[in-house]
Amino acid sequence: MHIQAGDNELLIRAAEPADDDYILSLAPRWADFDLPKNRKRHVVIEGIRNDLRKHLDGNLAGSFMFIAETDDGEAAGFLHLQLVTDFFSGKQNCHVSDLAVSPGWDGRGVGRALLAHAEAFAREHRCERLTLSVFPGNARGRKLYEAAGYEVDSLRMAKAL
Repeated sequence: MHIQAGDNELLIRAAEPADDDYILSLAPRWADFDLPKNRKRHVVIEGIRNDLRKHLDGNLAGSFMFIAETDDGEAAGFLHLQLVTDFFSGKQNCHVSDLAVSPGWDGRGVGRALLAHAEAFAREHRCERLTLSVFPGNARGRKLYEAAGYEVDSLRMAKAL
């Protein structure tokens, strides 16, 4: 799927095994902001890498990974979608499990393009909702998601023990 991102046209394609290193290299992007006080940056990054490896290695049902790349083949972002069952309705939802923009591509429309792709994918798969989770300190991500029409559906709270 080709999609416009600012001045750039991006190809959003299914991730391939050759993309694994690129995808894993983005893990620090999911901790590039103020984390909750009970979360350690290195633990968050390693947890994300471990989860991504499981999906990259396991070819898990309902897990779909995409790369946004420029017309010259430069990777500009990554999207991981999962088809899940809604707890309340029992209907199929699509969850944005991971979304990251490559360093140097922030503010150039890549995140919006990946969200548009996620929405098209969810509609194609007849999902009831498109969901995502975001850390409270990720102001840039929250602004992007709110501008795209996302709103708080539930709040997950945690207490460190």
